[in-house]
Amino acid sequence: MARDPQNPVDEELERAERDAEPQHQSTNDALDGDLEQFAESIEHEAGDTEGEANPEAEVLAARVEELEQELAEAKDQSMRAAADAQNARRRAEQDADKAKKFALEKFVKELLPVVDSLEKGLESMQEVDSTHREGMSMTLKMQLDVLSKFGVEQLDPQGEPFDPQFHEAMTMVPNPELEPNTVMDVMQKGYTLNGRLVRPAMVVVSKAAS
Repeated sequence: MARDPQNPVDEELERAERDAEPQHQSTNDALDGDLEQFAESIEHEAGDTEGEANPEAEVLAARVEELEQELAEAKDQSMRAAADAQNARRRAEQDADKAKKFALEKFVKELLPVVDSLEKGLESMQEVDSTHREGMSMTLKMQLDVLSKFGVEQLDPQGEPFDPQFHEAMTMVPNPELEPNTVMDVMQKGYTLNGRLVRPAMVVVSKAAS
């Protein structure tokens, strides 16, 4: 059976399809080109943004480092101030303690001649009846006890090595029976107040025989 000639309508449709294929391909190519250009544009903008962010990041990093240094300096100054305040408080406490300990120094100095008089009076009462001597001795002991209660100690270095920090040598006498620089005699007793010398002991010191 012979084939029917193609319908003119079908031929027209086939021709339209053939004409449309190049146009569709060109459209796809155009879209691909536009996408590539868009991607390149995005990458370029991102690169610009990144390049612009670097200087700002460097400025922020420098500022952070500067703030850290300022913080370290502030901490150091705070520690120094605290140490200075502690030292000042300690010195104030020490000064107050010293003032408390040695507030009586002037009074003690004024009182020592009275003690000396009692001692000399007791020495001169060797031939007086024991009742009077005992009364004088008790008065002297009470006086010394009161002084001791407030930190006053008597220095009576008879027979002890001479100590220039607490003794004052009135004279030196040759004495072969004693070691050189030994206190032979105490002419006037010394006193300390809480360890501080109020009055040195006046003494006679031995020296080697010539």
